Amino acid sequence: MRPLWICKRCANPWPCAEARLALVAEYAGDRIGLSVYLCRQLYDAALELHCLNPDEAPGPQALFARFVGWAHVRSPPHV
Repeated sequence: MRPLWICKRCANPWPCAEARLALVAEYAGDRIGLSVYLCRQLYDAALELHCLNPDEAPGPQALFARFVGWAHVRSPPHV
Protein backbone atom coordinates (compact mmCIF):
# COMPACT_ATOMS: atom_id res chain seq x y z
CA MET A 1 0.00 0.00 0.00
CA ARG A 2 1.49 3.20 -1.17
CA PRO A 3 2.54 5.69 0.12
CA LEU A 4 3.15 3.69 3.32
CA TRP A 5 4.97 0.93 1.43
CA ILE A 6 3.46 -1.90 3.41
CA CYS A 7 2.09 -5.18 2.10
CA LYS A 8 -1.67 -5.31 1.57
CA ARG A 9 -1.79 -8.91 2.79
CA CYS A 10 0.43 -8.95 5.88
CA ALA A 11 1.04 -5.25 6.67
CA ASN A 12 4.81 -5.82 6.82
CA PRO A 13 7.14 -3.44 5.01
CA TRP A 14 7.05 -4.11 1.27
CA PRO A 15 8.62 -6.14 -0.23
CA CYS A 16 7.80 -8.66 2.48
CA ALA A 17 8.95 -12.28 2.31
CA GLU A 18 5.88 -13.32 0.30
CA ALA A 19 6.30 -10.42 -2.15
CA ARG A 20 9.98 -11.29 -2.59
CA LEU A 21 9.11 -14.86 -3.50
CA ALA A 22 6.46 -13.66 -5.95
CA LEU A 23 8.91 -11.20 -7.55
CA VAL A 24 11.60 -13.86 -7.94
CA ALA A 25 9.05 -16.12 -9.63
CA GLU A 26 7.75 -13.30 -11.85
CA TYR A 27 11.26 -12.33 -12.93
CA ALA A 28 12.62 -15.89 -13.18
CA GLY A 29 15.60 -15.83 -15.50
CA ASP A 30 15.72 -12.02 -15.52
CA ARG A 31 17.51 -10.96 -12.35
CA ILE A 32 18.68 -7.74 -14.00
CA GLY A 33 15.08 -6.88 -14.87
CA LEU A 34 14.14 -7.57 -11.24
CA SER A 35 16.91 -5.29 -10.03
CA VAL A 36 15.82 -2.48 -12.37
CA TYR A 37 12.21 -2.84 -11.17
CA LEU A 38 13.29 -2.80 -7.53
CA CYS A 39 15.50 0.25 -8.06
CA ARG A 40 12.50 2.11 -9.44
CA GLN A 41 10.42 1.07 -6.45
CA LEU A 42 13.21 2.20 -4.11
CA TYR A 43 13.26 5.62 -5.80
CA ASP A 44 9.49 6.03 -5.45
CA ALA A 45 9.48 4.78 -1.86
CA ALA A 46 12.29 7.13 -0.83
CA LEU A 47 10.33 10.12 -2.13
CA GLU A 48 6.98 9.04 -0.71
CA LEU A 49 8.24 7.96 2.70
CA HIS A 50 10.22 11.17 3.07
CA CYS A 51 7.16 13.26 2.17
CA LEU A 52 5.05 11.39 4.74
CA ASN A 53 7.47 11.90 7.60
CA PRO A 54 10.78 13.59 6.77
CA ASP A 55 12.14 13.20 10.31
CA GLU A 56 11.62 9.43 10.51
CA ALA A 57 11.97 8.22 6.92
CA PRO A 58 14.36 5.27 6.50
CA GLY A 59 17.89 6.16 5.46
CA PRO A 60 19.51 5.24 2.15
CA GLN A 61 21.25 2.11 3.46
CA ALA A 62 18.07 0.75 5.01
CA LEU A 63 16.06 1.41 1.86
CA PHE A 64 18.70 -0.22 -0.34
CA ALA A 65 18.80 -3.33 1.84
CA ARG A 66 15.01 -3.51 1.90
CA PHE A 67 14.34 -2.96 -1.79
CA VAL A 68 17.41 -4.06 -3.73
CA GLY A 69 20.03 -5.71 -1.53
CA TRP A 70 18.16 -8.97 -1.09
CA ALA A 71 17.90 -9.52 -4.86
CA HIS A 72 21.54 -9.12 -5.83
CA VAL A 73 22.49 -10.37 -9.26
CA ARG A 74 24.74 -13.39 -9.03
CA SER A 75 27.62 -13.75 -11.44
CA PRO A 76 27.49 -16.90 -13.58
CA PRO A 77 29.92 -19.59 -12.48
CA HIS A 78 33.26 -19.61 -14.28
CA VAL A 79 33.77 -22.69 -16.38
